[in-house]
Amino acid sequence: MDLIAFILLSAALVIIPGPNVLVIVSTSLAHGRAHGLRTVAGTSTAMLFQLLIAAVGTGWAVIAISDGLFWLKWAGVCYLLYLGVSALRAAGTEAESRPPDNGRTFFRGFWVSLLNPKTIVFFGAFLPQFVSAEGSYIEQIVVLSAIFWSIAVVLDSGYALLASALRSWLRNPLTMRAQKSLSGLLYIGAGAALALANKEN
Repeated sequence: MDLIAFILLSAALVIIPGPNVLVIVSTSLAHGRAHGLRTVAGTSTAMLFQLLIAAVGTGWAVIAISDGLFWLKWAGVCYLLYLGVSALRAAGTEAESRPPDNGRTFFRGFWVSLLNPKTIVFFGAFLPQFVSAEGSYIEQIVVLSAIFWSIAVVLDSGYALLASALRSWLRNPLTMRAQKSLSGLLYIGAGAALALANKEN
């Protein structure tokens, strides 16, 4: 098991903005650090379920799950577009948008992450590439999953903290609308990224 290569590749994969990162950034920009980190908690919790399915399932089972639940992808697209349109509508008002409650922020991240069944297929194909024939398959998959998940939590939290720091610099009436518009566009961009992934579905 080449841990160094796995860690470097995992970090590179996580740091590339996808639906999870875009939702984390947009939430942090709109509502601040605490809400951004709760969104990270939601996406990370969903990722645990996805890693578990990929770890215990065979390649055939993982693909079957994805094919059987492909509609989740489009539910995720619709949800992201809804969030984007809502944010853009809020941009037309002068007042600061009311922050969502803690549970809503958590589940926003959770559902955005979970409503992407292609992630399960990715984990199912990616993790076994770093399993050595000399060791226990299950033990190695558990270690690799834990490492990947930890990297995702750290880097996603970094995105949340950076975006919330930028938000603190934009706290004036002249930039409020632009901030809301940016959040809306990030949600819509996340929906577009999810829709364009594996377009055959």
